[in-house]
Amino acid sequence: MTDHDSTPRVLPERPEYRPLERFWPYAELSETPSDEELAQLHPELRAELFGLPDLPFSISLVFPAFEGERYARAVELAKASDEYLEYRNAGVLTHRARFFPGTRARDLRDLYQLVGDVPGSDVLVDDRPVPYARELWLPLVWFLIR
Repeated sequence: MTDHDSTPRVLPERPEYRPLERFWPYAELSETPSDEELAQLHPELRAELFGLPDLPFSISLVFPAFEGERYARAVELAKASDEYLEYRNAGVLTHRARFFPGTRARDLRDLYQLVGDVPGSDVLVDDRPVPYARELWLPLVWFLIR
């Protein structure tokens, strides 16, 4: 900014006014997120921020809250998965259960039988929607059930 005489204004080296500390409520927050905060990140956001994690092959079932008797059992099975995340998507409570099918194929199948026909449910392979996930990938995993 300049005055009338076209000389530039320079801000003083020390400000004349210093706000009270109570006006800075966020000053003591840590600059790095805690382990709990990182665990609550959506997997896609976590992958964008920190790169893809070095995880084994996984299949995730994502399903919204729904009415009926099966819901309580579905949430119970989802919470028992290898990695469980609950979040709100456009105001709708959504559950995401990741399974490493090498040892959990039966649990994956049991949960899929409860939520596979729920509108808005999805099957993700390594956290990505892929073509024929329901029709090809899941039946291939069922072969691991003994």
